[in-house]
This record gives sequence, structure tokens and C-alpha cells, in this order.
Amino acid sequence: MNAEQTAGVAVQSAPTQRQRLTLWYILRRWPILPVILIAILVTLGLGANWIAPNDPIDQSLPDRNARPLYQDDSPYLFGGDHVGRDVLSRVIHGARVSLSVMAVALSAGMLIGTGLGLWAGYAGGFVDEVIMRIVDIWMGFPFLLLALVAAIIFGASFSTIMVLMILVAWVSFPRNVRADVLVLKESNFVAFARISGASTTRILFRHIFPGTIGTITVISSLSVGNLILYEATLSFLGAGIPAPTPSWGNMVAEGRDYLQTAWWTSVIPGTALFLTVMALNFFGDWLRDRLDPRLRQLG
Repeated sequence: MNAEQTAGVAVQSAPTQRQRLTLWYILRRWPILPVILIAILVTLGLGANWIAPNDPIDQSLPDRNARPLYQDDSPYLFGGDHVGRDVLSRVIHGARVSLSVMAVALSAGMLIGTGLGLWAGYAGGFVDEVIMRIVDIWMGFPFLLLALVAAIIFGASFSTIMVLMILVAWVSFPRNVRADVLVLKESNFVAFARISGASTTRILFRHIFPGTIGTITVISSLSVGNLILYEATLSFLGAGIPAPTPSWGNMVAEGRDYLQTAWWTSVIPGTALFLTVMALNFFGDWLRDRLDPRLRQLG
């Protein structure tokens, strides 16, 4: 190869290298892959009845532990479980369960935690001390023990797991919201609102609450993955979503006795759980970096 040919190859490879660097920069700068995974989760959850190829609770004993379609002439793409149910359909409907638990628990927990944080930060004194001590006590409480006791007393049901998830979700909000309120209530615009005769309720929700939305958004995004993981853990332990309702946690638990002969019954829902929580955590980290001005300056 002469000098001219070498120069031509270098010229052709230069744009390719720049394109790779540009692609890497975009993937680092924007959460493209996590957003794609989250979009898939939401689509599967909302459209489970139309997307799932089979009924998730229909049993077909001749197809017990049927191998995935790519390994054998199987009626199911991702194989069947120990009673012949379609693993793929159960994973898709399990996404709906995760979305339902996350949406209800996070919404209720956000309302409770944000309200307590606003009240504690603005009132101060005895009210602040009582609320913060309640938060400290609750954060140190053995949640799994409470969940197991509640499952024994009230029985494993969707309503029980929902209440337990709310009890987990609210505790992440008060301390961070309170910290924002302590700063905002000393601001000039709050002092002007007091002088003009604004009520406490108006000051809290008209002037202080908007300043805490960024913090609430970040905490919510970081809590979603943990809530889904909590629900899966409780279902795995038998204190969550009861069978035969499909849940990623109880699917992993049901398939653990068949790992040597039918690994897909546990590995596939476990992989779905892992990818979902990972995508949500990555998106939460990116959102925190974008909304926190101190971290944004470092970028």
C-alpha cells in the first residue's frame, strides 16, 4: 500500500471514529437505552391483554416445562412453567402488576411524605421534631418482618401488598422536602407573602411547594425501582401477590425448584426484573444530575 492509499484509508476512517465518539457522547449524555426499556415496560403493562399471546393463568399439563421455541418445537416462545402456563404471557402481565403497584404506592407515598415534609419544615419546633423522629423510627423498622406478619394476619392479597408498599414509599420524601422548605421559608418572596397577609396554606402551596418539585421528582424516579424490587421480594417470600396472578417475584419463586430442568421459568422473569430496575435507576440518576444545579455544573 502506497502513501496515497494510506492517506485515503485514514480519511475514510476519520469520520467513522468521530461518529463513534459522537454516539458514545450521546449515550452518556442522554438516557436513551433506559428510556427505551421503560417505554417497553409501560407498553407491555398497559397493553398486556392485547400483547400477550396466551392467557397467563391457563394451564396445559402436556406442555409442563416446555422448552423455549428456539430450542425445541414448543408452543411457547419462552417456554412453559411447571403447570404448562406460557412464561412470556405471564412476564407481560407481571409488568402490569409492577406498574400498578408502583403507580398507586408511589402516588400515595409521595402525597403523605411531601405533606409531612412541608409541615415539618414550615412549622419547625415540636412538630418538626415529632415528624422527624417518626421518620427515623420507621426507617429503622424491619420492613420484611412487618410484611410477613401482615401476610400471616391479613393474608397475601393485592390490597395488603399495596398498603405495605405505601408504608415503604412515603419515608423517602419527608426529610428531603423538609430540607428544601427550611431554605425556602427564609426567602424574601416568602417574607413578602407573609407581610401581604397570605395564609399559611397559600404560602406553603403557592410559594414554597413549587420550589420542592425538583426534589420530589428526583426522589420519585429513584424510588420506582426500589418499589418494584420490594414487591418482587415480597412475592418471592409469599407475602406479596398471591398465585395464580402473575408477578415477577412469584414466578421466580415457582421456578426455583426447576432451575436444572427448566431454568427459563425463573431466569426470564428475573431478567425482566433486573433490566427494569436497572433502567429505572439509571434514569433516576440522570434526572438527578439534570435537576440538581450543583451536579449540573460538574458536567
